[in-house]
Amino acid sequence: MFLSSVTLSLLYPKPLLTAKGYQVVVVDYADTHRQDLAFKLAGVNTVISLISGSAQLALIDAAAQAGVRRFAPAEFEGPAAQRPYPDALDRGKRAALERLRYYQTRGMQYTSFVCGILYERFGPGGMIASGIGLRSGIGAEGDYLLHISLRKAQIPCGPNGQPGVICMTSAEDVGRFVAAALNLQQWPLEFRMRGDRMNVSHLVQIAEATRGVPFEKAEYDARSMESALQFARSAGEIQAQLRAIALIATANGRYDFASPNLNTMVAVIPKRFQTWLQEAWQGR
Repeated sequence: MFLSSVTLSLLYPKPLLTAKGYQVVVVDYADTHRQDLAFKLAGVNTVISLISGSAQLALIDAAAQAGVRRFAPAEFEGPAAQRPYPDALDRGKRAALERLRYYQTRGMQYTSFVCGILYERFGPGGMIASGIGLRSGIGAEGDYLLHISLRKAQIPCGPNGQPGVICMTSAEDVGRFVAAALNLQQWPLEFRMRGDRMNVSHLVQIAEATRGVPFEKAEYDARSMESALQFARSAGEIQAQLRAIALIATANGRYDFASPNLNTMVAVIPKRFQTWLQEAWQGR
């Protein structure tokens, strides 16, 4: 997403977006010289990236070449400092931040929008039903913590034996926070936002109350999560590996953070998780 007015950059035309009034620009992220992409970024003040990997690096390079003033990479999860190295869930994020730190010394501001887990993971069909996380490998319903349709839950516990804690925000509220942040004069290295924060046991209780039935619950400690990961690796099951890694990350606090600074800086009141979940599953 390029912002001077609003322009979306995609690999192919999107007539539905065009019909809604968005300006859609088709670009080639594989252009090694970045000339076409930089040309289309001319005059753009801010770039909000929704892509990852080498395409995002190309976008960062072209933005710097075009004189873009501010760039927000496709982060939208927990704080970067809480990720392990190497990181199986990275998808090029570390490289993007390193590239942005380089261009920061040349005058381009950047920030990471930290929002924790998206509520949409727990909606009917999971994130992919909302068109989010299509390439994540763990975007379907049941891939992370809850399978509400089947009334099943996974509860990863941290080193202290307590259920992991997560921060969460709805995708709609993330959009509202990001839009509000565009009006702020200075960008810190991280804008942290959240709609709710709770441990996984409380998350499961809300899901059970929403559906009016108890869930089948499986608790995991560090040993059982590591065993699940090793089993998935030996079987060559990539999706099962990603699910186990996400459980371990949750137990280790990857998606938990204090001081949601953006909540205090803009006039956005996010929806609480219980309200969102009840609305998402109403009538189903």
